[in-house]
Amino acid sequence: MTWIALIITTLGLCLFETVSSIDNAIINAEVLGTMGEKARRWFLVWGMFFAVFVVRGLLPWAIVWATNTSLGPIGALTATFSNDPKIHAAIESTAPILLAGGGVFLLFLFFHWLFLEKKTVGLRHEHFFMRQGVWFYAVVSILLTIIVWYGINKNPLMAFGAVIGSTAFFITHGFKENAERAEESLRHGSNLSDVSKILYLEVIDATFSIDGVLGAFAFTLSVPIILLGNGLGALVVRQLTLGNIDRIKKYVFLKNGAMYSVFFLGTIMTLDAFGVHVPHWVSPAATAVTVIFFLLKSRKQIADAAKA
Repeated sequence: MTWIALIITTLGLCLFETVSSIDNAIINAEVLGTMGEKARRWFLVWGMFFAVFVVRGLLPWAIVWATNTSLGPIGALTATFSNDPKIHAAIESTAPILLAGGGVFLLFLFFHWLFLEKKTVGLRHEHFFMRQGVWFYAVVSILLTIIVWYGINKNPLMAFGAVIGSTAFFITHGFKENAERAEESLRHGSNLSDVSKILYLEVIDATFSIDGVLGAFAFTLSVPIILLGNGLGALVVRQLTLGNIDRIKKYVFLKNGAMYSVFFLGTIMTLDAFGVHVPHWVSPAATAVTVIFFLLKSRKQIADAAKA
């Protein structure tokens, strides 16, 4: 990878991690507001270390190990930093398993948002899909069936990876729904200690990071680059948490931008899993264009509201 490609990929990863973690930043800010100064400081320092170096560092390594079990845990760790062509070839040969699982996870995530989640409507078709929420499970079931059917013919393990991706989605979705209810309870009074709240925030951060880590493999299979890009994104999210989170909430279409980015990345990963070559620059370019479009749309909405 050239230096230009490296910079573009890293910036794309940082941008995607940032926009996909906006909800996480809001939850963090709301809960931190109920905690003492010492606990807030501890979370923002050590929580940052845990978020970047533990969760966003260990999770990609664990995924590479899971899809390359022959390497072993230590081999998978050293392989991510190795320049050995044979090791890179081994990782590339198992990439379809990872890409199919990540692609299905991200596509499920997008369709759940499109059909079922409450949202500020950014594009006209979103009204239609919100009225068809009952079709979400039918759509994702048919999608999974199609991917598994064609995946079995290409590589049975790739089909299994797609099933794992769908399973991971429903598990993490359950955690996120519980997080939203718990966050509401914490904001309106709770007997939980500051230590319990810190542990709660760390678990939530780990859950939310899965979206960003899986989406990162649409940019690159290099774990060091993923760690760098996602780590920078996590730093930005922490700064948003420290800053004026109410100002970020005014950009009402940022979530839309994040979810359409998720759709594009999920599609790219699925196509890549089936052998369709997608240039490296497509993922960061699609993410940047999508986010900028909805950012400008949010700014226009803020300006129009100010005039009214």
